[in-house]
Amino acid sequence: EIRLMESGGGSVQAGGSLKLACVYSGDIHRNYCLGWFRQAPGKGREGREAVAYIDNAGTTGYGYIDSVQGRFTVSRDSAKTTLYLRMDSLKPEDTAMYYCAADFPSCHSLESVDFSDWGQGTQVTVSS
Repeated sequence: EIRLMESGGGSVQAGGSLKLACVYSGDIHRNYCLGWFRQAPGKGREGREAVAYIDNAGTTGYGYIDSVQGRFTVSRDSAKTTLYLRMDSLKPEDTAMYYCAADFPSCHSLESVDFSDWGQGTQVTVSS
């Protein structure tokens, strides 16, 4: 099990930036995948979409949300204890609850149902 705790959400104007952080601990000696997901207002848990991911080797990638390409950047600190999501040029449609989650042993799937461990989420609200 990996324990995760997100922070850094807030309310910003369109065009602004936020940097989310996810502190993680626990079973990090196994191969794993850490992902950022978002759940838009009105959507249930099954509607969580993958935004970006990183595996324990440091390979990063992004999900299938075309609109975030080039605006969001996933990274991790050198101590491998904190995952980040830098979000620039924010748009009202980026408004969502953002979660980090863990899957084992690799980033073989970006489906939220395949991620077993989740943080509590951090709210991002972008106004026009």
